[in-house]
Amino acid sequence: MSLPIWILTGPTACGKTDIAIKIAEIFSAEIVSADSMLVYRGMDIGTEKPLPEVRNKIQHHLIDVVEPWEEYSVGRYVKDFESVIQSLYQRDKPFVVVGGTALYLKAIMNGLFEGPSADWEYRNYLKSIAMKEGLNALHRMLADIDPEAASKLHFNDQKRVIRALEVFKKTGKSISSFQTQFGCNNPKYNCVEVAINYDRDVLYKRIEARVDRMFQRGLINEVQTLLNNPLGLSKQASQALGYKEIIDFFNGKCTLSEATDVIKRNTRRFAKRQMTWFRSFPNIHWVHAQADDDTKRLSEIAIEWFIQNKPLQV
Repeated sequence: MSLPIWILTGPTACGKTDIAIKIAEIFSAEIVSADSMLVYRGMDIGTEKPLPEVRNKIQHHLIDVVEPWEEYSVGRYVKDFESVIQSLYQRDKPFVVVGGTALYLKAIMNGLFEGPSADWEYRNYLKSIAMKEGLNALHRMLADIDPEAASKLHFNDQKRVIRALEVFKKTGKSISSFQTQFGCNNPKYNCVEVAINYDRDVLYKRIEARVDRMFQRGLINEVQTLLNNPLGLSKQASQALGYKEIIDFFNGKCTLSEATDVIKRNTRRFAKRQMTWFRSFPNIHWVHAQADDDTKRLSEIAIEWFIQNKPLQV
């Protein structure tokens, strides 16, 4: 029998963490993170990680899993997630999954296509083509061998376009042919998904307020502390929103004011990409929040939908 799982998601700055905490308080539940940046220890302010006092009160999982100089993949996340979920069920402990990393959520709901290992020589070759001829050249290559994948990927999504080409080179099959095996619900879990969203203008104001709050809490000092460690940051961690831009500021590529503006702009763009992902989830239920909605009301709406579709039973 599939295990029932409540998933709460939405774009960055929509307030899903606070809503999840309220739900956890009501049900004496624990929280399982689905956020690719919360896994890193020491990256607290730029990710708006739940405060220690909150985590002491409500158990959070899959936060502070690795050091910031380590890599962390979706494949590892799925394994860690499954371990946590099994432990929660063995303890008869209710929980809610919360996060905005669409790839993690998709892997939970649909299973994971890991595919063949990386071919770094071929990847570098493809990157050289992109440098000489532009990203459109790679997208055209993909369209020739896998029109379905090409239709789903923007030509600017270099990472996934290259991965699709790499899979074809190593297997002789399109990545779409593999992914269709994982295109239906994961038989392990019976997921009920709720997404919080605001009108664009309201969400953008929330994003700006969040970025301002990060600076007030000490984002610059946090990034400096991370960089002072001789082991540095992994490529994945160094590209995190808010961190990459401050690193550029430290390297003299921009002023602090420019870095702040770029963080806000990039966060808005990230939220837009998240929404594109979430709209592709077939069974997601949208909660359209208003500017004056509070956490209590939004948590009640989410709980009502969760219970109607799958009571939280363990």
